[in-house]
Amino acid sequence: MDFNAHVLSAFRQVPVIVYDEVFIRAGEIMECTIDWGGPDGMLFVAKTGTGHIAAMDGAPEGGGHNLAPRPMELLLAGTGGCTAYDVVLILKRGRHAVSGCSVKLQAERADTDPKVFTQIHFTFTVKGNNLPKAAVERAIQLSHDKYCSASAMLAHTAKITWSAEIVEEGHASQPS
Repeated sequence: MDFNAHVLSAFRQVPVIVYDEVFIRAGEIMECTIDWGGPDGMLFVAKTGTGHIAAMDGAPEGGGHNLAPRPMELLLAGTGGCTAYDVVLILKRGRHAVSGCSVKLQAERADTDPKVFTQIHFTFTVKGNNLPKAAVERAIQLSHDKYCSASAMLAHTAKITWSAEIVEEGHASQPS
């Protein structure tokens, strides 16, 4: 079975409920249901409480078919999304002309089970017009110190570091 057929088959087995304007506030319970795609592999489909779906799979040596990200990759991706969201929001609220933000995460894991993240480095590239270096660095630091729930949890097992590059519309500046 090819990649698309396998993933579509797994998704068809999962009932999807679409919610209108679902908001999750602090103190409320967040939900997620994970369904196994079946005995032919290690494909899992996550259904979130907000009605979204995400696929996860394992490596072939673990019984998977490499059809989707590993669960730990999604954890890392979620952390990157969480902090990038914060950085953009903080800069926008500060009325800075931010036009792009990407973050590359590089992580090391423990050698023994549970193979938690032990080090994570975030490399931010923030694009805009006349973005003050201090404002970008402050936004990143606020995300890591105060707002990003995901990186706050991972900081209990991993040393977290970051660097940033500001890209002026039309040309790159020096990394900080």
